[in-house]
Amino acid sequence: MPKVKSEKKSRIHNAVAKQGIMFNKSFGQHILKNPLIITSMIEKSALRPTDTVLEIGPGTGNMTMKLLEQVKQVVACEIDPRLVAELQKRVQSTPYRQKLQIMIGDVLKTELPFFSVCVANIPYQISSPLVFKLLLHRPFFRCAVLMFQKEFAERLVAKPGDKLYCRLSINTQLLARVDMLMKVGKNNFRPPPKVESAVVRIEPRNPPPPIAYTEWDGLTRIAFARKNKTLGSAFRQSVVLATLEKNYALHCSLHDKSVPEGFKMKEKVEEILAKTEFEQKRARVMDIDDFMVLLHAFNSEGVHFS
Repeated sequence: MPKVKSEKKSRIHNAVAKQGIMFNKSFGQHILKNPLIITSMIEKSALRPTDTVLEIGPGTGNMTMKLLEQVKQVVACEIDPRLVAELQKRVQSTPYRQKLQIMIGDVLKTELPFFSVCVANIPYQISSPLVFKLLLHRPFFRCAVLMFQKEFAERLVAKPGDKLYCRLSINTQLLARVDMLMKVGKNNFRPPPKVESAVVRIEPRNPPPPIAYTEWDGLTRIAFARKNKTLGSAFRQSVVLATLEKNYALHCSLHDKSVPEGFKMKEKVEEILAKTEFEQKRARVMDIDDFMVLLHAFNSEGVHFS
């Protein structure tokens, strides 16, 4: 019987296996094993010796060790205590031990410290909330180089009229410049995920646009709920009109005004859409400037989305 060739594993993965640590798919644990991709991600982040780098989901520390070579400090946020122990063991006898700060827990529920750059192969199931947690973090960071599921990355960089253009696209691009850096195949991970991946660079706009983000988010949520329908159709939904009417009453109350007698939100919305000539427009082809004009028109008439 021919000898079966055993699968080659890196020293660190052998060490993890000996401890009986199995990667947890519920945590999105797919360890990036290709050193060339790790090196490329770090190069694209343009690190400085004075930087504090946030790494989310460091896993067994393949990227962490390379980051520690180049920066002042690495803050690694890891949810799995088993991998935290492995990472601590990996650095304890090295000169980098003092440069590594490990935060144990769910990054979405953790108050993030100051960091200047974020470099990470993140769990894909937290992609969207994590992007906005980072973009709304203060003080501003310089850039983030992040690995995402390929389709999610394509949505981040999609432009008006593209098939994948959506609320995620415009909300992200309002707050940051987003660039696709490279695509990454499944076999670069252990265990291989079911989807292809891609690396994106996100650079926050500093200063941010002078608008209330909660208002913006409320408007785009309505518009992109039916992105192929006209705005006139989207705003005629009874749930939408009820929410806007409630917000309008609150706005009037806060400004010591009374709701005009016979006021109907549907008529007000139709009037604003007609005046701005957006009634027949569709969200899928509207850019940031279009939505800024529309948001200003609504807010100027006391119509609010948050």
